[in-house]
Amino acid sequence: MRELTAEVRVAPQQFIQPHFVVEGLAAAEPVDGLPGVFRDTHDSLLGRVEKDLKAGTNKVLLFGVPQHKTQQSFEFDFTARQIERLRESFGDALWVAVDVCLCSYTQHGHCGVLDHAERHVHNESSVELLAAAALKYAQAGADCVAPSDMMDGRVVAIRKALQDDDLDHVALMSYSAKFHSRFYGPFRVAAESAPGGAGPRDRASYQIDPARPKDALRASLRDAEEGADVLMVKPGLPYLDVLQTLSQHTQLPLAVYQTSGEYAGIELAAAANLMDGPAAHVEAWTAFVRAGAQMIISYGARHAARYLQAA
Repeated sequence: MRELTAEVRVAPQQFIQPHFVVEGLAAAEPVDGLPGVFRDTHDSLLGRVEKDLKAGTNKVLLFGVPQHKTQQSFEFDFTARQIERLRESFGDALWVAVDVCLCSYTQHGHCGVLDHAERHVHNESSVELLAAAALKYAQAGADCVAPSDMMDGRVVAIRKALQDDDLDHVALMSYSAKFHSRFYGPFRVAAESAPGGAGPRDRASYQIDPARPKDALRASLRDAEEGADVLMVKPGLPYLDVLQTLSQHTQLPLAVYQTSGEYAGIELAAAANLMDGPAAHVEAWTAFVRAGAQMIISYGARHAARYLQAA
């Protein structure tokens, strides 16, 4: 009866698996708190994706981490080469989304370039670079570009860059409701993206205040008007209210990111025998779909089919 009467159903096809590929690594490195997740070399990435494909996970979100950090002049060739290799190896069997941000590229770890005084992130200069990165990734074969920086106007700039290069078919998934959150810890280690040194002490000036959900709605509706194909809420569980509100105000598909902190919390509790980890993940994923998400980005995407079947 529970199977027959369920109002919310979660399917493996809704999941996207994040991957970190790091330039200069001699061998893959495990990410603390995220069992089964690694900072990969270009070779180990291909092996991991191949294994996931055999298990039924055919959608990825790629994070490229270059070896050399800088302040102003950026090259996006390393990440572009990884996209090309994925496309050459797996063709259309794999759907490839690519994160678009500067946090892994900058010496200071912020999502954009700093002004001359190094006190603030300079929006206009950052948007120009983000559009260039998105175009490079699309030209390399990405199916989807996903700006996560939270700069104002980057969606319209990326959309124009794609259209001008006849790449209208490339989807644009905006991190439109990305909050200034404490749930990003393991990710920032994996992506080498923690703010430090020059610039603001944190990202509060450009990520959304957790106490201002209306800003998330405004930002998301703006990104929809600027040409986004998919809107995203990040983190997931602490912001189910935002996800549900957004689902009532737009007809665009909605994605939710089960962040590294959310995922690690369940895994750590399960390792201490305080909860059933797989069942807890399924419960969280069900909550995401119940609140309005069609897509779930999760470090456990590769386990979704198995966990859902056992639930």
